[in-house]
Amino acid sequence: MGQPVGHESGEGRDPAGATQPGLPPGQRVQRGWPVTHYGPVPKFRPERWEFRVFGATADGGKHCWTHEEFTALPYTTVVADLHCVTKFSMLGVEWGGIPARTILDIAPPADDVTHVMVWAEYGYSSNVRLSDFASEHTLFATHKDGELLTAEHGFPLRLIVPHLYAWKGPKWVRGVEYMTADRRGFWEERGYHNIGDPWQEQRYSYQEEPGDGPGL
Repeated sequence: MGQPVGHESGEGRDPAGATQPGLPPGQRVQRGWPVTHYGPVPKFRPERWEFRVFGATADGGKHCWTHEEFTALPYTTVVADLHCVTKFSMLGVEWGGIPARTILDIAPPADDVTHVMVWAEYGYSSNVRLSDFASEHTLFATHKDGELLTAEHGFPLRLIVPHLYAWKGPKWVRGVEYMTADRRGFWEERGYHNIGDPWQEQRYSYQEEPGDGPGL
């Protein structure tokens, strides 16, 4: 699981206790990139791969792309941090891929959509507020630091939502469901915070305030 855009406020401490400007509270700087995920690494079969947008779309239909079609969409890069709920942070990573805003433009949601559910292999899901998904820094990543993602880190596609904990950006993404009401995803149903803002240390559901999410 396990995500400038360097955040302008907040600070944390490294393992030696030194203050780290720009690091969320409770986080430590990670020099490498640990492999963290639940379940096995899926086998990529390009001829079977499909990216879908469905649910409350503006036109009421489902939109689909093959792997070739999806990777042909306009490519951009974002320099962004990755903050894992397990307390490591990777700073200033260059991610490359397709902006979430591009998907919203091509397959727009209905006017009353408030949240999206991001679906990945094996039925894994993560719910994100539409405002977070529509951020200019939210990216369907295919590359890190100019190199294709490895299978262990989410190839062919993972979502990067830099201002939320990294579990909100699943590996091995296969589609997006537009929703007119919030619904908890895989980890949100299992005790993780429904929003997941690292700057507020929103790690677990017991920390939630009224209005942070639907009941468990």
